[in-house]
Amino acid sequence: MKINGHEIRPGNVIQHKDTLWVAVKVQSVKPGKGGAYAQVELKALVGGTKLNERFRSSESVERVRLEQKDYQFLFADGDMLTFMDTESYEQIELATDFVGERAAFLQDGMQVKVESYEGKQLGISLPEHVTLEVTETEPTIKGQTASSSYKPAMMDNGVRVMVPPFITVGEKIVVDTNEATYVKRAD
Repeated sequence: MKINGHEIRPGNVIQHKDTLWVAVKVQSVKPGKGGAYAQVELKALVGGTKLNERFRSSESVERVRLEQKDYQFLFADGDMLTFMDTESYEQIELATDFVGERAAFLQDGMQVKVESYEGKQLGISLPEHVTLEVTETEPTIKGQTASSSYKPAMMDNGVRVMVPPFITVGEKIVVDTNEATYVKRAD
């Protein structure tokens, strides 16, 4: 689908210079002399390189729609992760590097969305929050709760998260998968 340069919005995936790019930041510029343009910061979907590009309103770019499918995480085997399509029950394997640091948050049976373009997997979306158990943290020091200091805690998946001082070993907490930060105590 062709769109004009000034219609690019953050999050749009476009085809530019024979590669797929996602628009990270878009700024409309109207100089005193000359035509208006959009200053767009692009990030390559494959490789992650960044590029700053100007698109005039008269230019057109190809906007790409990615196919999103629901998958269920089954298991990890070495450096490969196995997912199952929830509709067709077909299984796919993705490298742990493809998921990145967030692979530590994958739990058995977790529902994820895999984005693909022309049959090639490009990205994966995990749930925004997961519930984890604290396996080790420093003991609470009396009177320390007055300040807003956080202490390091190790989760059952091996990720280190900064938690409030009142959190103790064995408690379940909700963690943000994008930032690896404490959200709240689990209910």
